[in-house]
Amino acid sequence: MTPHSDPARPSLILLDTHVLVWLIFGDTKLGRNAREAIGIALGDARGVVSAITPWEIGVLVSKKRIDLFQDVMGWMRSALTLPGVTLAQLEPEIAVASTRLPFEIHADPADRILVATARHLGATLVTADEALLGLAEKGCFRALDARI
Repeated sequence: MTPHSDPARPSLILLDTHVLVWLIFGDTKLGRNAREAIGIALGDARGVVSAITPWEIGVLVSKKRIDLFQDVMGWMRSALTLPGVTLAQLEPEIAVASTRLPFEIHADPADRILVATARHLGATLVTADEALLGLAEKGCFRALDARI
């Protein structure tokens, strides 16, 4: 069975912003199953970070909601050198799709872009965001609960 046809091995794993931070810092909030799925994906070069993530991390640091213990740009550059991780560009199709999602979603632009990116790439979004997990349960896109 190829990784594309096996639901247990999605073709791509898209890391929500908080999941990337948890992964880098080894935070125990990241559950064992999620950590394992991410590890497998990164080992197969199937890890993706959205282009909105650097912006969101910059906002969180500027609001003092997270502390990276170093310059944001340096931290981001380092995070993007993780083996198996690539940066998904904010293509026009993703940007426009984020404004026209065929289901109700809150107005947070970062979440809308993450969801549009996951849908565009056919990726599974790893997140702990309850609202996004709820939408995934309804079949709007694929997601994996980062806490499990």
